[in-house]
Amino acid sequence: MGRSSDPDVFVQIFVANELGFIDQLSSPRTIVDLGANVGYASALLLSAFPAATVIAVEPDPGNAAQCRVNLAPYGSRARVIQGAIWHSAGGLVLSRGTFGDGREWATEVRSARGNEVPDVIAYDIDGITPQAVDLLKIDIEGSEEWLFSQHTGWLDRVRNLCIEIHGPRCENAVFEALKPYRFARTLSGEYHVIQNLERR
Repeated sequence: MGRSSDPDVFVQIFVANELGFIDQLSSPRTIVDLGANVGYASALLLSAFPAATVIAVEPDPGNAAQCRVNLAPYGSRARVIQGAIWHSAGGLVLSRGTFGDGREWATEVRSARGNEVPDVIAYDIDGITPQAVDLLKIDIEGSEEWLFSQHTGWLDRVRNLCIEIHGPRCENAVFEALKPYRFARTLSGEYHVIQNLERR
């Protein structure tokens, strides 16, 4: 597969401080990390907010296994789900080497084609948690286009979100879904940060 992307993710989170905006958050209790990779962002958030719990969702089996190892020290405060987020529950196909630089941090999911058998469980937001979410972190390699294109009532339960947006179609889907809401918007590294989300 070539050089692992894990060191690059480590640098983004712990050196470049791409989640630096969390200093502005007021003690989030429920955090959901969509596209958790090997868990570096989840670990940072769990360390920064000792009263918080994190649900980390990652479709790639190898990444999810390493995520469990990395988050094990946090005990019951961390829950790892091997699966993909989508606009509806069901099954999807993992697509490796077809997005971004092709390394493991760029693993995509997509709908099955023809006779393909799904190899990853797809969850909608309600399937991840029915609770209010204080911080929703999203880095899902283009699947944000589908997540934000249908059934977006779950946004009513989200207080803050940060999202890495992959291209103009994804950006259109995200901000079209956010039109019914008031929020403060900033950038933090590659993340669009949406704070104090509330319906108009």
